[in-house]
Amino acid sequence: MSGAQGTSGSGTSAKVVGLAVAGAIGGFLFGFDSSVINGAVDALADEFALSDFVKGFSVASALLGCAVGAYLAGRIADRFGRIPTMIVGAVLFLVSALGTGFAFGVADLIVWRIVGGFGIGIASVVAPAYISEISPKHLRGRLASLQQLAITVGIFAALLSDQLFAESAGGASEPGLFGLAAWRLMFLAGAVPAVVYGVIALLLPESPRYLLIKEREDDARKVLGRLMSQDEVDRAVRDMHRQIEQDAQAAETGTLRGPRFGLKPIVWVGIVLSIFQQFVGINVIFYYSTTLWQSVGFEESDSFLISTITSVTNILVTLIAIALVDRVGRRPILLTGSIGMTVALGTMALAFSQADVSSGDPSLPGAWGPVALIAANLFVVAFGASWGPLVWVLLGEIFPNRIRARALGVGAMAQWIANFLVTVSFPPLAELSLAITYGLYALFALLSFVFVFKVVPETNGISLEEAETLFPPKGSAKAKAGAKR
Repeated sequence: MSGAQGTSGSGTSAKVVGLAVAGAIGGFLFGFDSSVINGAVDALADEFALSDFVKGFSVASALLGCAVGAYLAGRIADRFGRIPTMIVGAVLFLVSALGTGFAFGVADLIVWRIVGGFGIGIASVVAPAYISEISPKHLRGRLASLQQLAITVGIFAALLSDQLFAESAGGASEPGLFGLAAWRLMFLAGAVPAVVYGVIALLLPESPRYLLIKEREDDARKVLGRLMSQDEVDRAVRDMHRQIEQDAQAAETGTLRGPRFGLKPIVWVGIVLSIFQQFVGINVIFYYSTTLWQSVGFEESDSFLISTITSVTNILVTLIAIALVDRVGRRPILLTGSIGMTVALGTMALAFSQADVSSGDPSLPGAWGPVALIAANLFVVAFGASWGPLVWVLLGEIFPNRIRARALGVGAMAQWIANFLVTVSFPPLAELSLAITYGLYALFALLSFVFVFKVVPETNGISLEEAETLFPPKGSAKAKAGAKR
């Protein structure tokens, strides 16, 4: 009996993992589409004669679509289903890849980037939602982390393909396959994973939870029956019905409003965490690293290679974070990450302050080039092993059930807006001074340490609903007791 159960459990786990991996391909597209512009930035600037501001806006424009897509994704998924929403995302990715690849001016390039951003926003919501809804409780945490891992793999694939296209053509602006400029091929490459994602989405079963919400219990049972025994199906259906009823009650009674600037304290914690995650400048590395290294004297081919190596580093340290998060706890990892980011970014600021600009273009003399390179990768290590995945973990843990969906939406919106501000401001700031720019990011990294140390609670080992007690309303007995302590 026990052996049969073990085999059944093993088979069930394998099937669920397979579905979760398939669903996480949305995260791969997320990472690919957001980072593929890295290798094309300079070529685009030359092709369309872009100013620093317009160049920054061209890169950041996708993030405007991300904000809208993330805001609407939940509503689309709740109305039409998780699978149709994935297909919509795949179509938007495909249209964006073709549109940007054949762009004839900066205006339509920005439009297609926004379309792709809309797809990114949808993927950032529907993929983790689908994974959580098809995963059993004992696997949910690890399977949910597949989304972040898929994003890092997508970033790596984008930067690797950028490098291959640029090197085969002899430069990002040079003609490659079919006589198209290499930068156009970089964008067009995104059509391949978009089609793959769409085909896989067509083959995936709909979320059982969605089917129950739509009162299609027979269909939900059929999906669950492919993943577990009949007894487990009955128990899962009962649990889902109970959770759906609780969510319906939460939607009626939950509110984000609170005494501090109109929002509950815990909501502000989520917003500030999201802002700090972006204000340390991590996406400057993944959007502009090729341009950055060329601007301080590295050859184009070396700059592409450096960017690819950095993306591999990001994947490896994300795996480390996933392995440690439930063992070490959230706060110690975040605090350590903040210290590492502060030191690395401060070192980059110091290195760039030594840049030689006598020839017009800045270059890093002597050992300062390798120092800046090592510091940049240490920054990625510190971020990828801490603030990268853990902010998403905390956002899923700190909000009580009755406001979780809306609070997550607010946190995600704050993250996209912060990302947009950093991305659009980097070119003019870099033109002013790379030392000042990275010094500013170092300051935010230091402030992130102070914020976590003073404000963010440890959520490891407590239930989701217990998180609410960590931030009792102002004036309550719990708050007064906490103040006395």
